[in-house]
Amino acid sequence: MKSYAELRAIAVARIGEAALEAALAELPARPLAGLSDDRILAGFARAVFQAGFSRKVIAAKWPAFEEAFHDFDIGRNALMSEEELDAHLANPAIVRHGPKILSVRDNAVFLSDLARAHGSAAAYLGNWPHEDTVGLFELLKRRGSRLGGLTGQYALRQLGYGNFVLTQSVVAALTLAGVLEGAAGSKSAQRKAQAAFDAWVAESGESHARISRTLAFAVPD
Repeated sequence: MKSYAELRAIAVARIGEAALEAALAELPARPLAGLSDDRILAGFARAVFQAGFSRKVIAAKWPAFEEAFHDFDIGRNALMSEEELDAHLANPAIVRHGPKILSVRDNAVFLSDLARAHGSAAAYLGNWPHEDTVGLFELLKRRGSRLGGLTGQYALRQLGYGNFVLTQSVVAALTLAGVLEGAAGSKSAQRKAQAAFDAWVAESGESHARISRTLAFAVPD
């Protein structure tokens, strides 16, 4: 397996030191564990609605989403009624996609369950050990709604968990590094990726997120 130093050198050779550092500086700095649970629900909802849709459109409409979903209060959204669902489906200020709207309710239930069991859903998710990041991915897939695959991974990243994201570019870099042989969809492949990232963290002292972002620049777009 290639070292992180080798992979970083490849990324620097491709885009330059300044460009790489600028990209790394864009990563969220706030910790997920310090957020309120309504912000976790908002982050999940934003990732779900952005999937397969224009990020700019969702960003422009986001204030209307906050208003429509009561600032993403988890208790209020967990009890979404049929009348409220109908109102959302008739609201032109948001994206009127039934299954994605229902995911707000279902993810509010998921977060409410975590909050009851652990005091705070944000603290529980944010303090999940990074050495088992793929276990957290599996939790979101299994108990969340529409949070499998890259959607959940991107949500965690934007909320400040500091995780790697197994994008096409990152998977290509993992293949280049000798970690994988193509796709990263299976549990065994994700465990191999986890082990590689953990080794690179130990080597460099960098976070999973910074290493992941660096790997994305080590291969052609």
